[in-house]
Amino acid sequence: MVPAESQGAEVAGILERHPRRPGELLAILLDLQESYHYLPRAALKEVAQYLAVPESRVYSVATFYKALTLKPRGERVIRTCLGTACHLRGSPAVLERLEEVLGIKPGETTPDGRFTLETVNCLGACALAPVVVIGDDTYGQMTPDKVEKLLREL
Repeated sequence: MVPAESQGAEVAGILERHPRRPGELLAILLDLQESYHYLPRAALKEVAQYLAVPESRVYSVATFYKALTLKPRGERVIRTCLGTACHLRGSPAVLERLEEVLGIKPGETTPDGRFTLETVNCLGACALAPVVVIGDDTYGQMTPDKVEKLLREL
């Protein structure tokens, strides 16, 4: 997570990269999300002022897209598939091991801000079941032992 005193300067830097047009709203939010791993509320106010749009408009866009979040996320998001194929091949046990090792439940972020754990209904990789995605990397045929080893290597 970013200390509050440095947020203002970083937000200003992100805003300066975009023209002051309301059409830039989503692009700005995506840049903020990439920088902070979530959308800090103070930053959303600055975005509204910069673009001269109501804060409600900024919040409506920030809460509409699943890729954007108002809740702090870890540097790496771990997604465990709970679809039918993954469930039948052991994803509940994989998820349980992830919860044990990370010390968090799905939807939570580790206290050090390194990982956020999420579950999804289907990742579309049933042939690799059970599947875990960490960031942009997909890991198939996971077991509780494999996922624990993988976390140690990260």
